[in-house]
Amino acid sequence: MSFFNSLISGISLGSIYAIIALGYTMVYGIAKMLNFAHGDVIMVGAYVCFFAASRFALPPLAGVLLAVVVCTLLGITIEKLAYAPLRAAPSLAVLITAIGVSYFLQNAALLLWTPNPKVFPNFVARRVDGVDKAGVEFFGGALRVSYVTLVTILVCLAIMAVLTIFINGSKLGKAMRAVSEDKDAARLMGINVNTTISATFAIGSGLAAIAGVLLCSAYPTLVPTTGSMPGIKAFTAAVFGGIGSIPGALLGGLMLGVIEILSKAYISTQLSDAVVFGVLIVVLLVKPTGLLGKQIREKV
Repeated sequence: MSFFNSLISGISLGSIYAIIALGYTMVYGIAKMLNFAHGDVIMVGAYVCFFAASRFALPPLAGVLLAVVVCTLLGITIEKLAYAPLRAAPSLAVLITAIGVSYFLQNAALLLWTPNPKVFPNFVARRVDGVDKAGVEFFGGALRVSYVTLVTILVCLAIMAVLTIFINGSKLGKAMRAVSEDKDAARLMGINVNTTISATFAIGSGLAAIAGVLLCSAYPTLVPTTGSMPGIKAFTAAVFGGIGSIPGALLGGLMLGVIEILSKAYISTQLSDAVVFGVLIVVLLVKPTGLLGKQIREKV
């Protein structure tokens, strides 16, 4: 059953990558920019939830909601202050700005939330007969699935379903799709492009807070650089599945998580990242737009 344990762990990790990748794929699909500070918004959400639970003794759900609110406001602020003035700037200027915002958030966390590292509490353990039960067992204990894993997978599926319904059925979702297709045409049709882009940043940052809590619940060490590597891997997942595609973010995240965990289990823990990025290179050589990406033809 060790293979199935590894597979379930990979799906759980991939679910976290998929939630993070949604922020990248939505912002790129609509605003055509890469927000490399997105990984650090994950870290901010985890810190907010940690202090809400440890210092203010708020219930776990209240801590998560507070983290979502804070990260949503943070995403809007970052977009207004750092990215909105660069709408017409070259992509290199936006990239450099994103890196600057990322380092700013990391160093701000280093100053505000010392000492580090912090041990993130397990919010989803269940108490049975006075004992903390961290998971459920199947086949006489041969297969064990933690509550964190179950919650992570279910939350990812719920987010994907709600977001798909929102994008396809709501007025704001239709505006996002219109802006993604053609900003100028959307503006002529009366759509407020700036508000739509801000809403995209808000949604992506709110989801980053949820991903941060799930990530630190599964891997409970919290430091100012917690979101850096998961952010990079989630961006890889978005590219893997087809950046700009919501189903692609889900597929890319799940596949990336499974490949990473199986590589650690059967190849090498030191080489797992190399295997992940090697698979990405092979996929992009075969299909440059990603697994579910669409080929875009530019008119000359």
